Amino acid sequence: MNFAGQVAVITGAGSPTGIGFAIASAFAFEGATVVLTSTTDRIHQRVGELLERGATASAVVGDLTEPTAAAALIGHAMVAHGRIDICVNNAGMITVNDAPLDARVQHISDHEWQLSLQRNLTTCFNVTRACLPAMIARQYGRIVNVTSTSGPVQAFVGDAAYHAAKAGMVGLTRATALEVAGDGVTVNAVAPGWIATGSQTMHESRAGAATPMRRSGTNHEVAAAVRFLAHPTASYITGQVLVVDGGNSLPEDRTWQPA
Repeated sequence: MNFAGQVAVITGAGSPTGIGFAIASAFAFEGATVVLTSTTDRIHQRVGELLERGATASAVVGDLTEPTAAAALIGHAMVAHGRIDICVNNAGMITVNDAPLDARVQHISDHEWQLSLQRNLTTCFNVTRACLPAMIARQYGRIVNVTSTSGPVQAFVGDAAYHAAKAGMVGLTRATALEVAGDGVTVNAVAPGWIATGSQTMHESRAGAATPMRRSGTNHEVAAAVRFLAHPTASYITGQVLVVDGGNSLPEDRTWQPA
């Protein structure tokens, strides 16, 4: 029970096969009280699954692109539990109920650009800003931002807005880490590569099979990296980006294949 007595807030945890719910489960089954959020009521189903297995969990539905929703999430955690030890900013995706954006920079609309930044970068900023006062007051906290290899490490053609937003999360991570380094709060990021979740497309699955490890990663492998950075013993690690991509960003010679 490595996280016994701690309170963890995890955003973007609505999908049963997603990274967010895997992270929430990892904390919950090691003793943490978890507060989950997503934009839809399905988050209550995820909480129900955790409660059935003996975990302590609650849910808040909200659109975290709105500062008031982020404040309500953190306010719920503080009223219910009086503290926040861990905040995982996992909310964010390429699209929501739309086809993936496939447009060169000169063809991205203002709306598409703003939408991608809001759902990926602004959500992270809003929740981080809301939870920091409570962490600083206690002189303890672990913030882990789930970004991507797309933007911070690599890129693909067709969605510069998503890459910019995810790279922006790394800048936000480092700047925030510097600001609160003397307050007992660490701020780090995890950058997943190709991960086999329920929303993974066939193309993404083929890309995962082409990594040096010849497979996509799992949501639990990403959760393990988040767990490491959120642990109390990870107290001298801050402002860092932990890449979880099966070595996909390593090869300089793309004609090479593992034996």
